[in-house]
Amino acid sequence: MLAALGTCATPITTSFIFVDEVSTIATAYAIAGFATDATHVSSSNSALALQGIANAFATVPNLETLSTGLALSTTPAGNGTVDSEEVNTLADILAACINSTGPAFSQCNTLLSNAMNGSIEPNDTATAAINIAHNPGANVANLYGVLQGVGTPFLPMLSAAPNDFTIAVEIDYTGGGTTDSNAIAIDGSGNVWVADTYGPSIRKVSPTGAVLSGSSGYTGGGLGGPYWIALDASGNIWAPDCYGTSVSISEFSSGGTAISGSPAYTGGGLDAPCGIAIDTSGNVWLANNGGKSLSKFSSNGTAISSSSGYTGGGLNNPSDLAVDACGNVWVVNSNSSVSKFTSTGTAISGASGYTGGGLNTSGFVVISPIAVDASGNIWVANLQANSLSKFSSSGSAVSPSYGYTGGGLNWPNDIAIDGSGNVWVANFGSSSISKFSSNGTAISGSSGYTANGMSAPGYVAIDGSGNVWVGIYEGQRLFEFVGAAAPVVTPKVANLQSPYGMYAVNKP
Repeated sequence: MLAALGTCATPITTSFIFVDEVSTIATAYAIAGFATDATHVSSSNSALALQGIANAFATVPNLETLSTGLALSTTPAGNGTVDSEEVNTLADILAACINSTGPAFSQCNTLLSNAMNGSIEPNDTATAAINIAHNPGANVANLYGVLQGVGTPFLPMLSAAPNDFTIAVEIDYTGGGTTDSNAIAIDGSGNVWVADTYGPSIRKVSPTGAVLSGSSGYTGGGLGGPYWIALDASGNIWAPDCYGTSVSISEFSSGGTAISGSPAYTGGGLDAPCGIAIDTSGNVWLANNGGKSLSKFSSNGTAISSSSGYTGGGLNNPSDLAVDACGNVWVVNSNSSVSKFTSTGTAISGASGYTGGGLNTSGFVVISPIAVDASGNIWVANLQANSLSKFSSSGSAVSPSYGYTGGGLNWPNDIAIDGSGNVWVANFGSSSISKFSSNGTAISGSSGYTANGMSAPGYVAIDGSGNVWVGIYEGQRLFEFVGAAAPVVTPKVANLQSPYGMYAVNKP
């Protein structure tokens, strides 16, 4: 069994540590991004890796009371709801093996043979718990069946087998006014930043879900209808006015203080700017959804592009963009094409952009997310086609003519890449998230991964501990899928800078 004592630098301070099946599940899930098995839990010695593993250990007290080994239904901060019934169910599954005569016992044999790491069967229940965290959609019915005919010491538990064995925490950051959890960005400390379009405001939540931005979020700085947001290397947050009327971009410090004035930064050909990305020099790139251009600003908010912006390359009401490790800017358009520009704003893609691979973004001028993976491939979520498209770094379609499908894709609204190259998608149409391998194979099942109370998820991001954060459309809530992914370097721009810089996505 396992219990979380904390890292050497930041041990958990409590008089008692209770080791039982609940503590094993809570710990296994929280550290899953750093664990191969129960005796191999490690990270690199980089500052971001140490921060990520410290945050992972700090997540355990959100799931269980350390001194009693009991599952929590509410996080210590008071604004998070934990699926304690699922934690208890998983603990009961482990207990069926632990409270037996050993591997020959039928329940124990069923557990170990259905909680495998590929073709490798675990030798202990702690490693089995880690394997379940790594593969939450595998053999769910068989694992739940372990409970038949045995006692269940941890209650309440699930009354039937769930869709999957992901463990999610629902975070409520309720404030005044109409709010909308739009794009999510993670900073180097693991804090979660959320664009609130209709507030308008910017929200900030700690790695353990505590609200840091007050009841109304951060405002000022000319902020007007943010949709996508981005963090620079200094931890400042940038928010373009996609839905407002100011045609500007606002900047806030890592503490939420407005840096831009009112009006915010303007010029550079801005025209309903929505998509945003930061390059290695700290320049801010924006996709002008209201026209056929890109804008570029320096790190101090000065327009670099001209009054008409950068044009060509097949740009057509661009909705989102991403920067690769070579400094190229990739843009997804509303006419089912992808455009590519150099770091100086010169179009590389032809007059019609890159097409094929099942790309289908027509008719949705804002909801077309794009991401770059560690190999320089480009991924686009096709909302109306329920598919994903993939392009090589040269713009050639890699995905088939119908795109990658399955995995529960249903109105895919946002996309993120984890540290192992897996692709995560928020499914607006089915209240689920999907996971695909780097080669486009669906890992999640036909219903994706789900969570109690999660509806209309629109946005997804992965933090340095391997947690998957999901924003809810027209809701003041976030869902944290604990330890579901491989950790990544945050913020995104840090992947392109020293000591990283070789890939657009790195493990910390």
